[in-house]
Amino acid sequence: MSNYLLVYTGGNPPANEAEGAAVMQAWIGWFSRLGPAVVDGGNPTTPMAKHIGSDGKVNDGPVGEMCTGYSILKADTYAAALEMAGECPHLGAGGQVTVYETIKVM
Repeated sequence: MSNYLLVYTGGNPPANEAEGAAVMQAWIGWFSRLGPAVVDGGNPTTPMAKHIGSDGKVNDGPVGEMCTGYSILKADTYAAALEMAGECPHLGAGGQVTVYETIKVM
């Protein structure tokens, strides 16, 4: 069993409080359905991003597309992780989910 890092990009914020409450309920429901597969439900990220180059120089902005949040799931296979990620509420908000398999080295 491996851990999978889900990186969220894009998406549209809720237009009002009622929509925000519905979005939160969708996330709670998704995490509930996933049960023990949720290692870390994660959080949204702020738009503040900097990256450090191999030369040690700190630069404004991300490397690539801005991340808007993350989660960590546990699954038996990459296919199973993709199936879980395919039901993520972020997709319904116009966002994308990138799934990375992690390798335990420590």
